[in-house]
Amino acid sequence: MKRGTVLVAALALVAVVGGSTAFAALDSSDGGGTSRDAGLPPDTAAVERGDLSESVQADGTLGFTGKRKINAAAAGTLTWTAKTGSVVERNGRLYAVDGGSVRLMYGSQPMYRTLKEGVEGEDVRQLEKNLAALGYTGFTVDDEFTGLTADAVRSWQEANGEEETGSVAPEHIAFASGAVRVESTAGAVGDMAAPGRPVLTTTGSERVVTMKVDVAESGSVKKGDKVTVTLPDDTSVPGQVRAVGTSARKDKDGGDSGDDAAKVEVTVSLDEPGKADALDQAPVTVELKGQTRKDVLTVPVEALLAMPGGGFGVQVVERGKARDVQVEPGLFARGRVEVGDGRLRAGMKVGVPKL
Repeated sequence: MKRGTVLVAALALVAVVGGSTAFAALDSSDGGGTSRDAGLPPDTAAVERGDLSESVQADGTLGFTGKRKINAAAAGTLTWTAKTGSVVERNGRLYAVDGGSVRLMYGSQPMYRTLKEGVEGEDVRQLEKNLAALGYTGFTVDDEFTGLTADAVRSWQEANGEEETGSVAPEHIAFASGAVRVESTAGAVGDMAAPGRPVLTTTGSERVVTMKVDVAESGSVKKGDKVTVTLPDDTSVPGQVRAVGTSARKDKDGGDSGDDAAKVEVTVSLDEPGKADALDQAPVTVELKGQTRKDVLTVPVEALLAMPGGGFGVQVVERGKARDVQVEPGLFARGRVEVGDGRLRAGMKVGVPKL
């Protein structure tokens, strides 16, 4: 993303345009600028009044949040796995070892021990929250695994066709923050599973876009900023900045450009993720909307002239004559520039090169 170079590029263009426009001899002066009797521009464009919004495009990648590996908790033969690309929700099967299913539950605590009557802790509360969400009742959701909790576990096991032990071990469930999408499997059915060995690689189920911006430009990107994402099929979907990274890394993927500047990762969520059915890691274009200037006068960037005494101006054309009016450039956006000056008004014609 090159937000910081927009003004530089625009002013460089002004220098070219201004340098190729010969300033005629100044023969008179009035309150509206300096008059010319000759040297009319090759073409004209209108001064316009309205809102001017800055927008910058950046390359992004369509993907999913939260990649992680799910490791086996017990040794045995892998007898089933969820399909690549499928989404597994609460209580859904992730994989099976020796015919015993490992199911997904929601929570931030890892499943590191057997939960049974008499055990206490935050992981107990996490399990009980899941049981309650699945409709099992009769116990209090707290950090104590009681006999009532064990009864609810037996009911859950019976409904899933599992042995009714009243306890839950790491080889029975795995916790994740929410529904997961299976990105890949580490083994095939029939392979041997071993504790700590990966079985699945998963991501979050939500489509997001990630992109990298230069550290110098990252301060202008804020959480909640509105964006437009152009998908590989050229359709566009709205979104917003979800997160801006807090650490910078050298980007060595710049190809032949040699761009190895430190960059910050930005994550964008989509307002309509269902429309983004492109392949994972597909390239997209993100348009970020920057500042907006309301009810301002603007001219094409090409209309700016480098004035002999310094600064910038425009060549106003009226009644077959041209006069130079000095202006103070404001916001550059979408090929136009804000020109705040009381001597200009909407509808006036200003000189531009015939491009």
